Amino acid sequence: QILYLKPPWTLANLLKCYKKHWMAVFGYVVPRSLLSTIECLSKHLYADKPFDSSTVRILLQESKKLLHAFSCRSDYSGVLPQAYAEVEKLCETLGGVRAALVEQDLSEDIMVLSENAACEKMEATMPNLQSTEEKELHPSFHVAQENRHQEIWSVLEGVWNTMNLYSIELFQKLDPSAVTMAAKASFEEAFLGLQKLLAAVKDIRESIGR
Repeated sequence: QILYLKPPWTLANLLKCYKKHWMAVFGYVVPRSLLSTIECLSKHLYADKPFDSSTVRILLQESKKLLHAFSCRSDYSGVLPQAYAEVEKLCETLGGVRAALVEQDLSEDIMVLSENAACEKMEATMPNLQSTEEKELHPSFHVAQENRHQEIWSVLEGVWNTMNLYSIELFQKLDPSAVTMAAKASFEEAFLGLQKLLAAVKDIRESIGR
């Protein structure tokens, strides 16, 4: 009679009910800190954008965390262990796909390194035909490279600062007296920082390949 949304429920309905009744009901059944898991699932599952493999991995891990917490109360007539097994299977499938992609990237890196080695040998056997006029172009090239280095360094520094703040927040939740928080950083900020890092590294690799 007092439910926020009446059955039958969709997954979206259930997540809304979790959030609405968390403090009064679910917070007494599982750790209240798991509200962040509910919010994470709700935010990403119904966002109007495609998932990448990192987001899928996070959602699966958060789902496992939630299912495990409820399993400490009951197996819910065997439904919960079955659900946990299915999520675990998805994790293994995703792990296999990610491993295959890493192996493919490694093979491409080896090919690029082999090509670069062949080019270096060829350059070593050729006479140096670079003229003084060509050498005069180098300062502007070095300036562009220096700016690029500063841009990459800025991205790395941003990732480090965000992850550092996020780590401090975690430690403070474990032991509030141990750490004084200067600022708060959300998981989303840390994740976006890593995405920027991945894009920068990909750009560097493509430049090396060229």
